[in-house]
Amino acid sequence: MTYKDLTIIITTFKSEQKIRECLSSIDPQVNIILIENSSSIEFKKDIESNFSNVSCELTNDNLGYGKANNIGLKKVKTKYALILNPDTVLSSNTLELFFEFTKTNEDFTILGPNQNEKLSTLDNHKKGEIEFFETDKIKGYAMFLNMEKLKSVGFYDENIFLYLEEIDLCKRVKDAYGKILICPKIIIFHYGGQSVNNDYANQIELTRNWHWMWSLFYFNKKHYGYLSALILILPKLLSSIIKMSFYFLISNKQNKEIYSKRFSGIINSMLGKNSWYRPNLD
Repeated sequence: MTYKDLTIIITTFKSEQKIRECLSSIDPQVNIILIENSSSIEFKKDIESNFSNVSCELTNDNLGYGKANNIGLKKVKTKYALILNPDTVLSSNTLELFFEFTKTNEDFTILGPNQNEKLSTLDNHKKGEIEFFETDKIKGYAMFLNMEKLKSVGFYDENIFLYLEEIDLCKRVKDAYGKILICPKIIIFHYGGQSVNNDYANQIELTRNWHWMWSLFYFNKKHYGYLSALILILPKLLSSIIKMSFYFLISNKQNKEIYSKRFSGIINSMLGKNSWYRPNLD
């Protein structure tokens, strides 16, 4: 395997503060498809002028994480693809270790790096004890994909705008008897929750609360049935009503709005409505 066998896909949205560090950590020989969830020509020009190995595709709308990644995946012509979040940083040998792994282990659909994202807490001794192990799911910030096997399962569920899209993909892989592996010695640092610029923190927090609830009900309804999803979500629905009312009474506008979004996400998902909510970033 060489760099020509790999395409990296990164979905961005208001990610100017982090994406340069991510791109700079990737060997310039590797082809990168960057899907920007906006119509920002300035962003596209800036990225492509500074990183010759990056092709930036503008969606002209905020399509969400899974649907945007699917745009990139449909363009992949290489044997493997690596999905990355914008707030990740590769170690100097990350890609070489992925390549080394595929030389002796081709029977996988998804391969993940060490799931401990904080490098300062990694135990280097234990890290070397296990070459790889099988799991039911991995975190979505870094997913190394065997494209031939993945195509037989399908890509991300485009009904999901945000949250649980990687868990849904992993479940479908396992249901199709595909293998999901983790190689502990492969390291990718993940800042976590910092893909979007800090200027939009409040709107992003509201968006996260709405979509976490919507996706939680949708995912469980899809895979385990409406009744199971309802039993799971009812305590969260009641909690959101109680907390929304409490914060209204004490005039805490910010927290009231958060739990209002949680309530709305649950109700919309229960009623079978799509994941329509978007942050107001004007």
